[in-house]
Amino acid sequence: MLRAAADPLVVDLGYGAGPVTVLDLQRWLRRVRPDVRVVGLEIDPARVETARARTRHLPAPPEFAHGGFELSVPGGGSPVLVRAFNVLRQYPEAEVAAAWDLLRSRMAPGGLLVDGTCDEIGRRASWIAVDAGRGPLSLTVSVRLGGLQRPSDVAERLPKALIHRNVPGEGVHAWLQALDAAWARAAPLGTFGARQRWLATCREVAGDFPLLDSPARWRLGEVTVAWAAVAPAGGALSAG
Repeated sequence: MLRAAADPLVVDLGYGAGPVTVLDLQRWLRRVRPDVRVVGLEIDPARVETARARTRHLPAPPEFAHGGFELSVPGGGSPVLVRAFNVLRQYPEAEVAAAWDLLRSRMAPGGLLVDGTCDEIGRRASWIAVDAGRGPLSLTVSVRLGGLQRPSDVAERLPKALIHRNVPGEGVHAWLQALDAAWARAAPLGTFGARQRWLATCREVAGDFPLLDSPARWRLGEVTVAWAAVAPAGGALSAG
């Protein structure tokens, strides 16, 4: 998607007190698209000024601007990718759909919103991929395998759209319970390392859930399931 974009504009929305995630995003995306334009947006003007001051010495720093869900970037443009981590978790669940709709309306056709949550050092993370046209596509769980007690440890870092849905009768609860059960059954493989145990866990749940990735991603401590398997009951936040 980024390689094919006529305007490779990417937004890191709500990057926080410092420019760390914006710089990291730019560094990795330049490997895919050297001319990528990364813009960090923050609703706090003081954070924008801090980020500009900290990156002014760089040869090709990202851009920083004051803004929010309306995705107003300097010079205009519609982003093909929006990263919004630990942003919507600050809002009520009832406001998620409206926030998604506003973001999607400001993105380029075929663009992707990554709405996620992680802990302070990134050992537990999850994110929902939301297509600009079709709506939510998938949920990814990503964990640091070393020291992992059980996959459902990520539950407290689920995105706002799902964090209150981890209860019996909801798809995301069934998903995490299935991961835990498979992880427990794969315990003997822990002798060969946590990665082998995780691979076996993913292979087992693939028989009952629509996984969208492969062992190449599982080896990194990730697993991605189709949104239909975890979408909130009652049709809320369904794919378009």
